Amino acid sequence: MSSFSSLCSTALLILALVSSVGISSAGNFNQDFYITWGDGRAKILNNGDLLTLSLDKASGSGFNSQNEYLFGKIDMQIKLVPGNSAGTVTAYYLRSEGSLWDEIDYEFLGNVSGEPYIVHTNVFGQGKGNREQQFYLWFDPTADFHTYSILWNPQRIIFSVDGTPIREFKNHESIGVPFPKNQPMRIHSSLWNADDWATRGGLVKTDWTQAPFTASYRNFNADACVLSSGASSCGSSSPSTSASNAWLSEDLDSASQERLKWVQKNYMIYNYCTDAKRFPQGLPPECTATSES
Repeated sequence: MSSFSSLCSTALLILALVSSVGISSAGNFNQDFYITWGDGRAKILNNGDLLTLSLDKASGSGFNSQNEYLFGKIDMQIKLVPGNSAGTVTAYYLRSEGSLWDEIDYEFLGNVSGEPYIVHTNVFGQGKGNREQQFYLWFDPTADFHTYSILWNPQRIIFSVDGTPIREFKNHESIGVPFPKNQPMRIHSSLWNADDWATRGGLVKTDWTQAPFTASYRNFNADACVLSSGASSCGSSSPSTSASNAWLSEDLDSASQERLKWVQKNYMIYNYCTDAKRFPQGLPPECTATSES
């Protein structure tokens, strides 16, 4: 693969904007999250500065955010499972409740030692997904922490890694494509065994002699509209008119568009918008109307 150094040799972490209207979280896991499952395999450490998820043959583990968000700019630093992580999946995503849920996904598919992780992304609207794009990364995501970000506003969803956009999903409700904009979502993350499909389509199984597998999280930041008792912390006015809430109308500038093209040219390994065999009745409508294709 080509070197990323020419584009972003010292990638800056995306910093959450300090907002008087939205809620900006400084990232204490004791305050912002709770463990949902794992029977002790998930741990909050260092006075709330670090969270770890572990997986062994008996169980994985997971956590959720205390808050529900309706739009936001959300960052999490993650260090993925090192070594032979084949069969494991580290999932990090936003999701609403109910049968017609919305969801914005990162899933990190483990691999055998020395092989690249696959970053799997997806967007669900009203319970319908099937919008997968997959990428390799231009660095070893197990050697150190890297920032995985979701910008979610009424116009678009942007997935970014260390400040570099890898995917944009635009709002195309005007042509009948559901877009997440009405249902509040919590942050979820889990580490679990998916060796029936995760690595080379399930051909490579989890090596339990390498267990426990551990992923680590730190430096959570959210500049976001928090829903509480049906009311938004951003209010009912037009917070996007405030400079401190510029993320609510943010899009990709020309430099970011070039970086996005660079990532998609060099590191994208699957795009549902080019998979004509999967959609014999025709590609989804957003594929011909947006940069998804």
